[in-house]
Amino acid sequence: MSGDLISLRMLIASGSQPERDLWRQGSGLASVPIEIVEADSAAAARTQLMRGSIDIAVIDSGLPDAATITKTSRALTPSPFVVAAAPANNVPAGRVEDADGVIAKPASVEEARDQVERFIRVKVATRVLVVDDSGTMRSIVRKILSGSRYALEISEAEEGIAALAQMKTGNFDLVMLDYNMPGLNGIETLAEIKRENSRVAVVLMTSTLDDAIADRARAAGAAAFLKKPFFPKDIDAVLERFYGLHK
Repeated sequence: MSGDLISLRMLIASGSQPERDLWRQGSGLASVPIEIVEADSAAAARTQLMRGSIDIAVIDSGLPDAATITKTSRALTPSPFVVAAAPANNVPAGRVEDADGVIAKPASVEEARDQVERFIRVKVATRVLVVDDSGTMRSIVRKILSGSRYALEISEAEEGIAALAQMKTGNFDLVMLDYNMPGLNGIETLAEIKRENSRVAVVLMTSTLDDAIADRARAAGAAAFLKKPFFPKDIDAVLERFYGLHK
């Protein structure tokens, strides 16, 4: 990731004081300073949001009227990034309407710190490279990414060799990579990207995804697949997995 993040202001909305304490302790171990604002009810959380300057709002999914917190946040400019915290054994059911993601409630200070580090990643600009020989497809992917809730810096390449050249000069975190390209295909480009920098997440985009392609892509290190044609919700799902914020 690029850019320097100085600090974050985070709202913790939970009716449980021990839960709020756990978040506070975990935040104290984060890689950047975190200012914690607490709320023990939806009404108190809305009041804190209206005071402004909240970057991240973490809402206990079991808090009564939790959805009213997200509604309030959406009316603000800028709107904070809102995450629902659900019981670890039932995360999928913990989604709160209009929340940007849902995570498992931490069970330890270390888990709370790890979750806070995910929030930090959300607020630091992530460098994305879109690789496709179709200018139309690159424009579509760029438009969808630009409309997301995440801070993204987007670059483009029209084929594999150009992508690899950019990878050598740019500190990219995520690559959206077409499979069917002239010269190096997606699998070959993927293998070279991972050889140069294994930490980069690569999403393979293809209209011909079959078991053989999927197996080769996974073996080469693909993080996810997008089958053309795809839609904003499909890219949203990829980004949620990338940031560890599953809905």
